[in-house]
Amino acid sequence: MPFQSTAERLLASLHSLLSGAVPPGAKVLRNSILPEKVPAAGVVILRDGDPGPPEVWLSPPGYYFEHRAEIEVVVDGTPAARDAAFDALRLAIGTALAADRTLGGLCDYIAPEAPEPVLLAIDGNEGLKAAVFPVILAYATTDPLL
Repeated sequence: MPFQSTAERLLASLHSLLSGAVPPGAKVLRNSILPEKVPAAGVVILRDGDPGPPEVWLSPPGYYFEHRAEIEVVVDGTPAARDAAFDALRLAIGTALAADRTLGGLCDYIAPEAPEPVLLAIDGNEGLKAAVFPVILAYATTDPLL
């Protein structure tokens, strides 16, 4: 019996990839709430997302998922610093995903989608810049729970 489900292995591997890719000082979390204090280099939060309905194969039984996970990026600071930190995180995430499109062979492919940055107003602050980077993880498994 496997120690972790296929989905959990993929998400843990993606979290590890992100943790090793971000610039120094950036914080990488998983399924967390946004911290009260955002470091100057920013915060990246991996959200498990939705595996969606699988394509089902009957012989042999199999399930093919296109799991939609989300990478949330939030940066703080002056407008220029905020834009630079956001772009540094975007480049780091994009470069890491492009370098390992199969997470070491754990999935068929990873397909990131372009983010739509937004500015979030905060009282007494210049605001936060944030975006959600949707990421499709395509994989097959012999059971939807495994």
